[in-house]
Amino acid sequence: MSIIEKALNKLKIEDAVLSANLDCNSKKSIEDTTLLVVNKIDKAEELTVDVNEDNTLIFDIDWKRLSDLGFATPGSSNTEAIEEYRNIKRPLVNNAFGKGSLGITRANLILVTSSLPGEGKTFTAINLALSIANERDKKVLLIDADVARPSVSKVLGINETPGLIEYLDGADVNFSDIIVRTSIAGLAVIPAGKLHKYSTELLSSNKMALFVEELSNRYPDRIVIFDSPPLLAATQGEVLARLVGQVILVIEAEQTLQNVVMESVEKLAACDVVLALFNKTKRNMDINYYGYGYGYGQYAH
Repeated sequence: MSIIEKALNKLKIEDAVLSANLDCNSKKSIEDTTLLVVNKIDKAEELTVDVNEDNTLIFDIDWKRLSDLGFATPGSSNTEAIEEYRNIKRPLVNNAFGKGSLGITRANLILVTSSLPGEGKTFTAINLALSIANERDKKVLLIDADVARPSVSKVLGINETPGLIEYLDGADVNFSDIIVRTSIAGLAVIPAGKLHKYSTELLSSNKMALFVEELSNRYPDRIVIFDSPPLLAATQGEVLARLVGQVILVIEAEQTLQNVVMESVEKLAACDVVLALFNKTKRNMDINYYGYGYGYGQYAH
């Protein structure tokens, strides 16, 4: 009996267990390889993964919790937010797969960033990933690339697992070792991983460039969303922006100064497509309702 089987039988798992079988010559998607992610638990009811038909453990996201936090989750009653993200994703998807993709290098790779912390980039990245993953013919890989202050795993409730930094820093860590599959069939997540004093150098390394190129070329039917550090708070954001085809610059409406935004735009001068998304806009002065608005601006260089 395997360690996993014993642990599931006892309903008490002491360590996270990662196991994956990857045939490098197979045409099967890397995402379809077996990934077992089991969170540390003390009680059976705290188990946060399910087993599907092929014995792959799937991380079960707490949708009610996310909905309470304001995310546009499946089945959410926040229909306005759901509709807004449908509008937000449309030009991005068109740029990735439609006629708009012509002339855009790595158009299926999207970076979500902001000028400063707290403008809502992680909120945007997760909602965008959820919205695209809900389409029947789309797959999304959400990567937490804010390696200094990772938030994606924390928001989704994913416990500490190997992530992007371990992959870039270790020769014995495979791509399949860092993917966390979720209860949405079209959504997978790569956590940021451990803190590392040379994270900027790792993100600007040849291995990262090859990793990004592989994601774009080998899986052209998948959208990859990077949650990036703020452009003016860390250098990693600017490094990552050079690796993707599309950038979303999240701007906190009525808060972020114009000169701050323009400084960020200058850092994105080499990018093919930059879209501006205005977050936390005041939608109705009379009833004091705050929603999530959006705006688009494409900078041609």
